[in-house]
Amino acid sequence: MQRYPSLVIGLFVMLLLPAVLPAQRLFTRDAKVYFDATSKNSPEQVDATNKSGTLVVDVATSKVQAAVLMTNFVFEKALMQEHFNENYVESSKYPKATFKGTIDDPAKVNFSKDGSYTVNISGDLTMHGVTKTVKAPANIQVKGGKVSASTTFEVKLADYDISVPSVVADKLSTQAKITFEATLEPMKK
Repeated sequence: MQRYPSLVIGLFVMLLLPAVLPAQRLFTRDAKVYFDATSKNSPEQVDATNKSGTLVVDVATSKVQAAVLMTNFVFEKALMQEHFNENYVESSKYPKATFKGTIDDPAKVNFSKDGSYTVNISGDLTMHGVTKTVKAPANIQVKGGKVSASTTFEVKLADYDISVPSVVADKLSTQAKITFEATLEPMKK
């Protein structure tokens, strides 16, 4: 062993680096997205859950991409789900919503150290054929090598050409609260 110290050190570094360095890309196909457009005085909840959102975080570049199929939002009442897909987001014409953006302050996150990191994300949210810039705080949790991320923000439905008919104005808010939660895994190459 004395004659090959650089070989031993090299092997040690090769074995240790994957545990220390985070994966370049983190990914999930089962992010949970919550949609709530209940007005303050509504007699019933107008909210839905989608458990099949995708999220990719490129650790090296701080780029973030997310997508969700609109038809995968599940409402408590089937009629609400039907109206959501046919009348409001027009799922057959605009099947998904996407987000493409960045972590604005990536130096705040150490993906190889357990902790809770609050960052800001910004980028373009495309929904119902309309793209608008969104900025929101996000929380990234690192625990035991696993990474989870969450954010909550509000959007004005009119900004995405989604109108609220006066007949349901007492139930449906003109703004929707969107919460996105994901547990990420290293992306397979």
